[in-house]
Amino acid sequence: MKKKQQHPGGGADPWPHGAPLGGAPPGLGSWKRRVSLLPFLRFSLRDYGFCMATLLVFCLGSLFYQLSGGPPRFLLDLRQYLGNSTYLDDHGPPPSKVLPFPSQVVYNRVGKCGSRTVVLLLRILSEKHGFNLVTSDIHNKTRLTKNEQMELIKNISTAEQPYLFTRHVHFLNFSRFGGDQPVYINIIRDPVNRFLSNYFFRRFGDWRGEQNHMIRTPSMRQEERYLDINECILENYPECSNPRLFYIIPYFCGQHPRCREPGEWALERAKLNVNENFLLVGILEELEDVLLLLERFLPHYFKGVLSIYKDPGEELKACNQPTAIAETVLTT
Repeated sequence: MKKKQQHPGGGADPWPHGAPLGGAPPGLGSWKRRVSLLPFLRFSLRDYGFCMATLLVFCLGSLFYQLSGGPPRFLLDLRQYLGNSTYLDDHGPPPSKVLPFPSQVVYNRVGKCGSRTVVLLLRILSEKHGFNLVTSDIHNKTRLTKNEQMELIKNISTAEQPYLFTRHVHFLNFSRFGGDQPVYINIIRDPVNRFLSNYFFRRFGDWRGEQNHMIRTPSMRQEERYLDINECILENYPECSNPRLFYIIPYFCGQHPRCREPGEWALERAKLNVNENFLLVGILEELEDVLLLLERFLPHYFKGVLSIYKDPGEELKACNQPTAIAETVLTT
């Protein structure tokens, strides 16, 4: 009795008398190829450990990348070797905005020194150049308590930069309350011209409205409103004889109580603040030169200001403001 041939893999040989003359049946070669690939799909414990170690290195590298804020050195070298164009170049976050210097400016304007004209120009320039003009509706409170100083400095410091803050207020020391000290600018005026401007402003207002003076001095009697200035001075009326009424030094001296006392201490402190904190202190009688200097020193705020001042044209109409800026200087 013949024994049945056993297939090497076990079991009976499906072709006991040899393969068909036509060769292996269809599909047999592909079956053999699949069998030969099986060893490559088998993983040993060593291979599994190697894969897990690779994954761990990748995770640690990713974590290091995020914590350090950038790629490691070898990736930068690889980028240089491969070329300058990378995914981050095309799809990374937009570059941060580069702020001009200085990006914080305070104009603590002195009353009756052309400040209304300058603020009018600033409104046009802020729209033209895209800086943040921060103004205040408080016009008659120049001396502040400690808490008021802290609150105002906090509000100014949190404004979007670049900003220019303007208000009638005595010098504020931001450093005293832990803030970044801004750059100051200001404009002063011949004391006699300032006195004349204030005298008529209280009685007849300015170009903003015909009844402006009635709002500011509603209790002023008619004979007092039309009082001749020469008589006011010669007769020593309080309005024309109070030497502290039209002071300027506290705007540069600061909020210290002694700054409101005329004397050498207040003057020296004012001079010190001007030297250390003020970029420019102009003179209203030379306003065109002052505007030219502001344009040179702070171009991102004042570029083109002199041409606008000389020829307001359509830019003032767009802001619904009077076109004759120069005519307002004597009343501001």
